Amino acid sequence: MAQVLEFKLPDLGEGLTEAEIVRWLVQVGDVVAVDQPVVEVETAKAMVEVPCPYGGVVTARFGEEGEELPVGAPLLTVAVGAPASGGDAPAGGGLPGAEEASRAGSGTTEGSGNVLVGYGTGAPPARRRRVRAAGPLGAGTPGGPSAPGHPAPGSGRTHGAARTEPGAVGFREPGVVQPAPARTAPLHAEGPVPVISPLVRRLARDNGLDLRELHGSGPDGLILRADVEQALRAATARQAPPAADTPARPSPAPSRVSSAPADGVRTPLKGVRGAVADKLSRSRREIPDATCWVDADATELMRARAAMNAAGGPKISLLALLARICTAALARFPELNSTVDSEAREIVRLDHVHLGFAAQTERGLVVPVVRDAHARDAESLTAEFARLTEAARTGTLTPGELTGGTFTLNNYGVFGVDGSTPIINHPEAAMLGVGRIVPKPWVHEGELAVRQVVQLSLTFDHRVCDGGTAGGFLRYVADCVEQPAVLLRTL
Repeated sequence: MAQVLEFKLPDLGEGLTEAEIVRWLVQVGDVVAVDQPVVEVETAKAMVEVPCPYGGVVTARFGEEGEELPVGAPLLTVAVGAPASGGDAPAGGGLPGAEEASRAGSGTTEGSGNVLVGYGTGAPPARRRRVRAAGPLGAGTPGGPSAPGHPAPGSGRTHGAARTEPGAVGFREPGVVQPAPARTAPLHAEGPVPVISPLVRRLARDNGLDLRELHGSGPDGLILRADVEQALRAATARQAPPAADTPARPSPAPSRVSSAPADGVRTPLKGVRGAVADKLSRSRREIPDATCWVDADATELMRARAAMNAAGGPKISLLALLARICTAALARFPELNSTVDSEAREIVRLDHVHLGFAAQTERGLVVPVVRDAHARDAESLTAEFARLTEAARTGTLTPGELTGGTFTLNNYGVFGVDGSTPIINHPEAAMLGVGRIVPKPWVHEGELAVRQVVQLSLTFDHRVCDGGTAGGFLRYVADCVEQPAVLLRTL
């Protein structure tokens, strides 16, 4: 007998609560193998092919192309398994293709090798058998006073029920219908509470709301933000003082008035734009940030880059040199390569530098991450920046390439501006902003000269360090920009 398993839309990365179905890669009736991509979805950050952790026959799909589904919603169902070896399958006991899919690599005994957040690699949990409660003296079990299906005379119970004496808790008089007991336990007595996102869980926690008491309106009882907000409004209404018993003229119910003008074009905050808005709002709300900046003479850095590129080999980008300077500065000031665990009230200093960089695309601003940037040279950094930038423009970045950054480098000088106050990419602790490099009057070696000048801005989380550390970091970066030979100390 084939078993039908439901595959739900997995968590595709940090902060992503929904995804839009772009293209189905399988049809109902198709045979799929473990880890075979079944649907292409677009999240707020990237296009992703979602692999199925089961092997079998597709029996149903949920959602049409262009439809948005929340994380945890059913995506498709797969019939897996085959008749047991050594016996014939009963008539109608299997589905066409199920046995073939089982031989091809069913997910019933082996885990998925593909990893997305929320599933993959592990074997599915074993099915637990329901064990009937045994009564006193082994009642209801073979060899006991009464065999299954044959209750003892005068026991007042049916098969499988525990023996209870009159007057004891739980005693039921034969033939008398007992009223159902009032619910006193929470809705989710055991196990995790299904919540659509960590933001919803935090909203409930900050307002002292027990999620186990809520009925979720989402798929399979999933608790949505609207459910939490409705419960909070109801709690506020119950706590409001009663109105005085004085006659008053009834006033019309207030209508919801938007602060925005009635006319104009409205654009929903969804997709990339919505994700950026949520992350920036959270950064401003949770991080006590401060900004310091300095002007630096980048003439020698530009000359050093020209000399590198003139020596032959792959061209070195300016962004790669700035990234190399950042990793050297973070080695001297590791406080800025950290994050704050608000729940534990601890600063977590990170061992590896995963460097994010801002990339503007047609879909909006994204921040790809260069893994282990501290272990790369300028040539390797140049190649990785180019690869990730191209993937960002084509929308093929994976969730793993968009998450996990520990420090961000933002070169807003490409937009022709000199300075800015960067907003920290939560949950990181700092971001370095680089303005345009332009000729300006500058005092060099005691004389006025025209030099290539750049403004550097550092926004940092004031919880992880004070101004002295932040200023030391920025000053070291500026020194390396003005005198690239300073980097030789760290090579």
